[in-house]
Amino acid sequence: MSSLRPKRMSRVSVTGSKRVMDETIEAVHELNLVHVTDYDGSWEGFSPGDPIEGAEDAAGKLVTVRALESTLGIDEEDAGRTRIIDDDELESELEETRTRVNELDDRRSELEAQIREIEEQIDSTRPFAALGIDLDLLSGYDSLTVAVGEGDADEIESSLAASEEVDSYELYTDDNYVALFVYPDVDIEDALVGTPFTEYGIPDLGDGDGATSPEAYVEELTHTRQGLESELETVESRLAELKHEVAGFLLAAEEKLSIEVQKREAPLTFAMTENAFVAEGWIPSEQVTDLVETLDTRVGDHVEVDELERASYEDGHAHDREELDEGHEGEAVADGGHEMSGGSPPVIQDNRPGAKPFEMLVGVINRPKYSELDPTLVLFLTFPIFFGFMIGDVGYGILYMLMGWFLMAKFDSAGFRSLGGVAIWAGICTTIFGVLYGEFFGLHELGYVVWGYEGGLGEAITGHPGAPMDKGLEPASIAFAWAWLVISLVIGLLHLSIGYVFGFLDDLSHGIADAVTENVSWLMLMLGAWIWVFSTHLQSVKPNLLFTTFNAEGATVAGNTVGAQEVAYELGFAGFSETVGIAAGVIGLIGLALLVYGEGGIGLLESLNVFVNVLSYTRIAAVLLAKAGMAFVVNLLVLGAYQDSEGGVHFIYNNYDSLDQVHGDIMFSGLLNGAEGAMFVVAILAGALIFVVGHVLVLLLGITSAGLQGIRLEYVEFFNKFYEGGGKPYSPFGYERRYTTED
Repeated sequence: MSSLRPKRMSRVSVTGSKRVMDETIEAVHELNLVHVTDYDGSWEGFSPGDPIEGAEDAAGKLVTVRALESTLGIDEEDAGRTRIIDDDELESELEETRTRVNELDDRRSELEAQIREIEEQIDSTRPFAALGIDLDLLSGYDSLTVAVGEGDADEIESSLAASEEVDSYELYTDDNYVALFVYPDVDIEDALVGTPFTEYGIPDLGDGDGATSPEAYVEELTHTRQGLESELETVESRLAELKHEVAGFLLAAEEKLSIEVQKREAPLTFAMTENAFVAEGWIPSEQVTDLVETLDTRVGDHVEVDELERASYEDGHAHDREELDEGHEGEAVADGGHEMSGGSPPVIQDNRPGAKPFEMLVGVINRPKYSELDPTLVLFLTFPIFFGFMIGDVGYGILYMLMGWFLMAKFDSAGFRSLGGVAIWAGICTTIFGVLYGEFFGLHELGYVVWGYEGGLGEAITGHPGAPMDKGLEPASIAFAWAWLVISLVIGLLHLSIGYVFGFLDDLSHGIADAVTENVSWLMLMLGAWIWVFSTHLQSVKPNLLFTTFNAEGATVAGNTVGAQEVAYELGFAGFSETVGIAAGVIGLIGLALLVYGEGGIGLLESLNVFVNVLSYTRIAAVLLAKAGMAFVVNLLVLGAYQDSEGGVHFIYNNYDSLDQVHGDIMFSGLLNGAEGAMFVVAILAGALIFVVGHVLVLLLGITSAGLQGIRLEYVEFFNKFYEGGGKPYSPFGYERRYTTED
């Protein structure tokens, strides 16, 4: 069973001689259990340690490996089998790989730069092609100024005519492109002062042996670009081949170097003297013995391990001191009993595999603090039920489970896999409720198959054939719509009550008075107010559906006889008695008094939240009806439906030639009914398309509506009653190998 508390953590101290420090680091790293804390420099006579020799070289190689992986676009999917890499192989193969990758990458960059330059030259030649002037005529003059650009030809001509520096000129134009030939040689900006003119650079023809027409020049450049692009493709192909060749090596090298850097930089977190070292960290309390036995086996009595403290759940600080061996209390703490660094312990959420995916949903808000109750279990038990209750369809449930399986099977990302697990659980609950509703893609025949026709189990439960639950869309079953509304309120009361209980337990560390005024007061006010609502005290001002939906046919409510269509389930519930209602009201007022006592006037203003928060859960019934209505419309368009004399709605399945057998008022005849000949084939195809597309849309909207509304109730209504988050992630000193092996 999942735990509402994180795993119990212990602060441990490892003290030893410097000459066995390397062996100690190696053993602790392999164990991969200790979340090492940094030495804060506060102990007299101790200083932070220095990296082990070779750390800088390993870090430099690691940077090189990661740069090569980035250049080649290598990711975890490119990994091959695990491998052993020794230092000599790493040194030689890494240098060879770096040289080959850099040569190809440099050539690729050169080619890309040349191609960009040629493309810019081609773009700059367009104005000259529009003007139709050979490029060799635009340069090489001693006494003429030649300029090509964009501007208004009339304004440019007026400026040239008015310039005292210009003796003569000639203009060639095409749209806004203008070529100017001006005598004598002048500064064109001075000659056109105040006139907008954007000048283009004239292409350099080099030695003059090339093309002179703009079109031929562009063709020549295009041919050159094609050659460069062909060479670039070759370089890209060689890089792809090289990636395939070295991907496994680089991923393994990165892992090996990461492990080496971790080990060599470990002393940076230690407290050191000339001859000794002290390291501290957090470890799950149940595994302290594993640490002791491992170090005893690997290092012997050259290292002392002490379990300094076990962290209390009350506030996350370690109050409960427990000695590993009698007489060693605090012996590893260098300054006489003060821990190496402060702070709360890291958090390891203690949930079973089934609930694990829901840790991701909790993490969206934040990881729970060590001193907080972990809401993952409640989320696991409630969110899929909320979702399944709102969608409630076997067809959709199967598809949700398949979507979840796909995410878990096809993605290595922890986030996607967790999302897949959530989807599977949501699909399971959707399928279960689908059986109870008797729906398969909005069609109700499943209910009769599973629950029986007249005289079946369904009729024994509800008084009518088919499934024991109905979504309440039909006039004949409107009482079920009211029932789900009432059930939504009850769900809200239960859900919020758990939240207040969690808040009470979390706040006990602050004192019983705070826990009561901040949590019990709200719980008393909420339950007292709502039990009064469901009581017969002042019944005339309350909705009748509270007292009829789970009553019995023929009962009397507010002087009226309850009809068959007002009852969903005959449970005989006509509301709590007036006495119970008054007593609940008194309890609610006591809760309000405690609230005002603890929070002052703001508590009085916020007291109405006990109604607002619970009413927020009616969105469950609203989404249920909305999704059922959408599925109903899709099936109505395809199959058609009629309403019988009792208000029941039935789809028309096998009456393709005529509608004479319909016993009731036709709501819509449907695409498949009445069509003949070729039109029947068209109707079949159109109907199939609408059925598939329509239900896919309902499926996806189910995620965005039922999913988002369900998670909103968890985050906004439930979490707000007790949850803060902000726990420290557990990051043990060690490495989970994926690409290398030591065997």
